This record gives sequence, structure tokens and C-alpha cells, in this order.
Amino acid sequence: MSQAETDQQHEPHNLEQMLDRFELAERDEKTDQVTLGDVLYEVGRRSFAPLLLVPGIITLLPIVGDIPGVPTLMALLVLLVAVQLLFRAHHFWIPKFLLNRSVSKHKLDKAVNWSRRPARFLDKFLKPRLAFLTHGPGIVAVALACIAIALAMPPMEVVPFTANGAGLALTLFGLSLMAHDGLLAAVAFVMTFATLLFVYLGLF
Repeated sequence: MSQAETDQQHEPHNLEQMLDRFELAERDEKTDQVTLGDVLYEVGRRSFAPLLLVPGIITLLPIVGDIPGVPTLMALLVLLVAVQLLFRAHHFWIPKFLLNRSVSKHKLDKAVNWSRRPARFLDKFLKPRLAFLTHGPGIVAVALACIAIALAMPPMEVVPFTANGAGLALTLFGLSLMAHDGLLAAVAFVMTFATLLFVYLGLF
């Protein structure tokens, strides 16, 4: 079995398992801070779906996603990963300065605990369907949609609630690819369009 196949077997397969990995992330004993690199170490960095879910969940989480600058940093992560996917990267490179960004472990765990119930609810609906939206050209379409979201996320910091919409769209895209659920991908495309429209109306 190849290393890539082994890594994929150990990757999370639904939203609640993703939240488990957030809680498993190590923290600095002196500062009680957990870095993005620590989270990605637990999640894995070889597949597009988990790397979409991480910024999606962080942006969507209460407390954490509302910290000024967090949506912009998550946008940078999404942009880097989505562009590399378009160039058919097999292992995604992420700059060290981004991996070193951190948040309080207490705040992260509090936000994760709050999200457990909606995560369990959403996971019940995940199943393989409309596979053409999660394979081949479908993945390219998802990557392009994620690039559009990432480019729009910095202005979202001044348009109320739109960053949460972006986080939800990214989370749905990540889950759709993870579960091969094309219906969820279709919902995420609609959410993307609606969020971008609200950003445009909020700015102009």
C-alpha cells in the first residue's frame, strides 16, 4: 500500500471526525495556543477535501471565525490549495508563516464543542450521489468556486455574516468531496453564488 493510500485511510470521513481532529491538535504548553500546522498534521495534507474543510470550519466556527483577520488567512490557505489542485499537485505546499498562525486552545475547543450537535445532524445526510460533481471536471469546478470564494473573503470582513456564508460553502464543498456527495456540492455552489452576491450588494 502506498503512503498516499495509507494517509487517505487515516483521514476523517465526516464532519464530526474532523472536529475530533481539531481537538486532538497539540497545543503549546506555555501559551495554550494551537497552530494551523498542528491542526493540519492531525487532518492530513494529501487530499483536497480535508484541506477545504479546515478553513471552512474555522471560518464557520463561532468565536474563532469572528477573530479579525482569520477569514483573510483562511482565504489564503484556500487559494493556495485550490490553485495547486488545478495544477494536479499530489501533496499540497503551505508556507510556514501560515502554518504558524495560532488560536487559543480554549477558544477552539469551546467552538468545537458548540458545533458537535449540528455536525452530527449534517453527517446523517452524507452519502454518495451525483458523482459527476465530485470527480474529474466536477473537482475542477469546485476548485474554481473555492478560488472565487477565497478572492472575495478579505472584503467579507466588513460585510456582516458573509464570511460565515463563505465558511459554510467551503465546509459543504469539503464534505461533498469527502463523501462523494454531489448533491451537497450542488448546494455549496448555490451557497457560493448567494454569498458572492451578498458581498457585492454589501460593497456597492
